[in-house]
Amino acid sequence: MTDNASHETTSIPLEGDVGIRQLQQLIREMYFEKDEARGIEGTFMWLMEEVGELSSALRGGTHEERKGEFADVIAWLATIANVAGIDLADALNEKYGSGCPGCGKFVCTCDDAEKP
Repeated sequence: MTDNASHETTSIPLEGDVGIRQLQQLIREMYFEKDEARGIEGTFMWLMEEVGELSSALRGGTHEERKGEFADVIAWLATIANVAGIDLADALNEKYGSGCPGCGKFVCTCDDAEKP
């Protein structure tokens, strides 16, 4: 994120449709000091733990448990992006803003065996 973004404060709870930049800034305000001290490796381990919890919720959790785990994964992804100095909105726009990175279309026509 840019230096300017790191000094801005939202200081309001998230309501309605939340943009990725707004979410990342809120997570930064709430947790950045702790996250930076933990570092990339420690933060990555927390993200992986949350991905595991999401996996469990998808296999056997309630709708509410799944919602909570999706929120946790997104929050931890924003956290690790903050520690790494990556603006997620910019990264998403650069990679997917012009269509599928594989075929270049907005409705992917890549072979099913290909990634994405």
